[in-house]
Amino acid sequence: MARSKEFDEKQALRKAMELFWQQGYEKTSMQELVDYMGIHRRSIYDTFGDKRTLFLSALSHYEELITTEMKKRVDSNLLVKQAIREVFKMVIYPGLNLPKGCLSVNAAVELSLLDEEIATKIAGMFRKTESLFYELLKHGQKNGEISRRHDPEVLSLFLHNSLVGLRVLVKTEDDNKKLESIVDMTLSVLE
Repeated sequence: MARSKEFDEKQALRKAMELFWQQGYEKTSMQELVDYMGIHRRSIYDTFGDKRTLFLSALSHYEELITTEMKKRVDSNLLVKQAIREVFKMVIYPGLNLPKGCLSVNAAVELSLLDEEIATKIAGMFRKTESLFYELLKHGQKNGEISRRHDPEVLSLFLHNSLVGLRVLVKTEDDNKKLESIVDMTLSVLE
């Protein structure tokens, strides 16, 4: 008869995600994961697999959290420009009690040249954000809220690139007014 788990898998996965986010993949040891997650090493291996597999699961958990939060902010019947601004504000004011920056950006920088599967996963996550921007921009251009002077596909790439840059900058910049002014300048292209 199999023993029931003595821990909450989602809670443990969130803990792993937080530690990888704070320290990076390479710097995080299995012992640190054991200590931070508060579960036995054997339980980690039995439930999540090895460190790399746990990292991929943590990355998927991160994607789910961020996608849910992003959709919540965008789907609140805002005007298109305000919805796009909300995506950027989510980086400055995350509201999810999470580390600064972005786990997917961290992973892209640290691992995408070393691990093809992780690179593919990150690229897919980035494409989803670009697609969200594209759909918002198309809608905004259709209803006259967004200028038609830029191709929405190219503009969605530009906005995503700016968002990635902001996700890096928030790790070293504590002046939210400065960060907001960067967002204002970035979004001025929508006028």
